[in-house]
Amino acid sequence: MSTPDETAPTSQRWARPIPKIGDTTSSAARAADPAGWCLGDQVQQGLDAAIDARRDIRRYRHDDVPEDLVTTVLWAGHRAPSVGHSQPWRFIVVRDADTRDRAAVMADRQRLRQAELLTPDRRARLLDLQLEGIREAPVGIVVACDRRTPASGVLGRNTFTDADMWSCACAVENMWLTARAHGLGMGWVTLFEPEELAALLGLPEGVETLGWLCLGWPDERPPAPGLERRGWSRRLPLSEVTLADRWPADGQPDSPISALRQTLHSPDRHRVVAAHDDADQLLTPPGSLGLLDQTLDRVEAAGGAEITGGTLVLVGADHPVADLGVTAFDPTVTHDVMAASVAGTGLGVSTATAAGLSHLVIDAGVAQPVAGARSMRVPGRRGDLLHTDAMSPTQVEALLRDGQALGKEAAEAGLVCLGEVGVANTTVATALACALADLDPKKAVGLGAGSDTAMVERKAEVITAALARAHATPDDPEHLLAALGGPEFVVLAGVCLGAAQTGSPIVLDGLATSIAALIAATLAPGLHGWLVASHVSREHAHQAVLAELGLEPLMALRMRAGEGVGACLGAQTILTGLQVRRTAARTH
Repeated sequence: MSTPDETAPTSQRWARPIPKIGDTTSSAARAADPAGWCLGDQVQQGLDAAIDARRDIRRYRHDDVPEDLVTTVLWAGHRAPSVGHSQPWRFIVVRDADTRDRAAVMADRQRLRQAELLTPDRRARLLDLQLEGIREAPVGIVVACDRRTPASGVLGRNTFTDADMWSCACAVENMWLTARAHGLGMGWVTLFEPEELAALLGLPEGVETLGWLCLGWPDERPPAPGLERRGWSRRLPLSEVTLADRWPADGQPDSPISALRQTLHSPDRHRVVAAHDDADQLLTPPGSLGLLDQTLDRVEAAGGAEITGGTLVLVGADHPVADLGVTAFDPTVTHDVMAASVAGTGLGVSTATAAGLSHLVIDAGVAQPVAGARSMRVPGRRGDLLHTDAMSPTQVEALLRDGQALGKEAAEAGLVCLGEVGVANTTVATALACALADLDPKKAVGLGAGSDTAMVERKAEVITAALARAHATPDDPEHLLAALGGPEFVVLAGVCLGAAQTGSPIVLDGLATSIAALIAATLAPGLHGWLVASHVSREHAHQAVLAELGLEPLMALRMRAGEGVGACLGAQTILTGLQVRRTAARTH
């Protein structure tokens, strides 16, 4: 047996080739210092601080965000981890006021719809939240996920097919932390129907959104997460969400708490922020007046801080549909109410006078012309909705034009309050509501004034048949008005447009005036920022229409008076609130 040759030279050792690019470390170096890749205490502490201080911001200053900072935030998102390095994110930077207005209304609608699913307490808490970021923040960023590449074609996505969406969520988190580190605020709004938001942005099939990110300088600096501070939920202890090895067979963690148990532009964002600033100076906790505070902010943002009065615009007309058994009253009642209004004794006009408001009484098509009322009658026959169109396109165009001029005139006095008179116009309003908000006539029809069950059924039959005949859609509001509308609806829609163009807040009354506003909003989506809902009436469709407008009513008095009574009462509350803000004690 041989033995080692002790005289043989030691095996020669060579230097390890070190690449000029890529990882320059060796396994020996990594073994000698396993923690050697850390970035140090200062970076760790900074990262921890950014994570701990990240907040979902809801209020923003109007100041612009420099372009290089927007790019910095986007670049952080673009460096997020992505399955198979697929980089499926697409960042849509939105500054266009019209697009932001439309998105804000979509979110407002969903906020109200979601609130209806909650318990009363949680509903109130949701409605109390300040959710104006889409309008206020100077920059909107929609993160979209391009999913058009088949999952099997992306490394790592064949089994977890939604990993591309997770990658985009990682991009959002990168952007959020980067924004926070630079002093910017970011809010993630997911109160959208995904398909509706995708349509607004023109996304192709196979590209999905992850909601809307608001980016701007924060007008709040919350010390803790907003929903936690407002008692919506609490942060669970880490021990309650950490499991060992596998999900336990028994003694399972509680299910997550679910809250789901039940071209006009909106007011300039500088005004919106200024209204918040003004309210914050009052010697009272912010938001102490609840919905009234939010409404006053809305009115002040519309330029109404110095408003001390307003005008009731009362528009009346008769409707051939009244001859089809849909109303308990003779059409002559329209004339009598309008004549009383001219005399200053109609219920709506009397309410306006009591509230310190002026009034304008407009005859847009009462069967017997009303002496003393301003005439906006247009020539030509009108149909009954069921057999023929209500009006011609020419009539609609003329009434809308006259209504806009009227709205600009009324705006000179301050608030513009809408009222209407017209026997059988709840049938017209409900038909329009069904077409605009995709409602079932049988569920949307209400009792109206004095109706019984048989009459309600008759109204539903007439509306169903009228909708089938007209084939009218929200995408064509002019045709919709001609096919199913009435003169007062067109005039009031025009009043909304004219008043908003002049910069005056508009106070809605019941179903008919809300429908007029919804029609006007299809013509000019930015109108929503100028609207205030005074109350919700007993008409079944009214709540759905207000939700479509993204408006929460100030009052719920179970009224069905019409004539602008609710609008005048709402205006009186607003004017009182504005006066309180002007005279109440203020802080430094």
